[in-house]
Amino acid sequence: MTEDRISSTHPQIPPTTEETRLSRLRLLRSRRVGATTYHRLMREHGSAEAALNALPDIARTAGVPRYTPTSIDDAKRELNDGRALGARPLFFEDADYPALLKEIPDAPPMLWCLGNVNLFSNPTVAIIGARNASSLGLRMAKRLAADLGDAGLTVVSGLARGIDATAHEASLDTGTIAVYAGGLNRPYPSKNIDLAEKISAQGLCLSEQRPDMEPRARHFPARNRIISGLVRAVVVVEAAAKSGSLLTARIALDQGRDVLAVPGHPFDARASGANILIRDGATLVRGAEDVLEVLNTLPLRVPKQPDIPQDPPTNRPDRSLRDTAALHSEILQRLGPSPISEDQLVRDMVLSPSEVTPALLDLEMHGKITRLAGGLLSKT
Repeated sequence: MTEDRISSTHPQIPPTTEETRLSRLRLLRSRRVGATTYHRLMREHGSAEAALNALPDIARTAGVPRYTPTSIDDAKRELNDGRALGARPLFFEDADYPALLKEIPDAPPMLWCLGNVNLFSNPTVAIIGARNASSLGLRMAKRLAADLGDAGLTVVSGLARGIDATAHEASLDTGTIAVYAGGLNRPYPSKNIDLAEKISAQGLCLSEQRPDMEPRARHFPARNRIISGLVRAVVVVEAAAKSGSLLTARIALDQGRDVLAVPGHPFDARASGANILIRDGATLVRGAEDVLEVLNTLPLRVPKQPDIPQDPPTNRPDRSLRDTAALHSEILQRLGPSPISEDQLVRDMVLSPSEVTPALLDLEMHGKITRLAGGLLSKT
């Protein structure tokens, strides 16, 4: 039996003692007890201690003999591991558990929090999208995150490479929340470990998994429901027709959140999912103002200035064949059917023109990119 909302005739009080925390963590980590089952057991039995006592009989009735709940030692070990990282266990019943997340029927019974939990009190918006995002997509994510952060919103995303990482980086100074698929001691991908450390120092990192849990495929949809559950609106910047970002958008709709999307070129597969969302009724996003209008939020406090090109690094050594292949791959990843200027591509890659121009010529000669009038480039 499922419930639309987590309510109870036995109102739960915050776990004020270590014994209560251990009991609730034991219940949550016991075999075949997920978030929904945890909340049902707490409703039916009134406390974690009573639910733990009832679990063996419940399991036996369900055809699972010799059932044993998670031990006290295992729960203690997890609490010690999390606290050794500097993280805090935040239980569903705690006063500062995020109010929006509490609304969803399968809200995490406990979150490991590393960083500033005061960010939960700010208005929030999720920015998600493709891992292999184009240069235009990354620029859009960066501008949206920075502008929405300046407007007082906290940006939530999933720490993935591409759009997620760019959104986190652009909102570090204004407030960002990263939701992990695995445990807090296993940020994924490993490429973003430095970014994860910055977020934990300046923002907030969250996970519902044990601190040392390696992320598995099944953890990512579970993570996505937390991302959308934490926010008032989800903005999709580039997403394939079958992608995790589209799954998050559908979860958000089921949770009653607003879904918005940045349109893309019809020939670019990375934009097909976002275009589908817009076709099906998602709000089209041209800039932060469109998001703020949907959220009925005050206008931007600080106008954004155009990006100022930085002097690129110089005097790099000659590239090996492997490095050249990697450079070609990065250029092709950043380009799509929508033309962008060569100058902008060079700035986005933070390389000197002398490094990028020969690579562009190689790709053009092999028919992989097209050079258009006005110094524009597109992927063939």
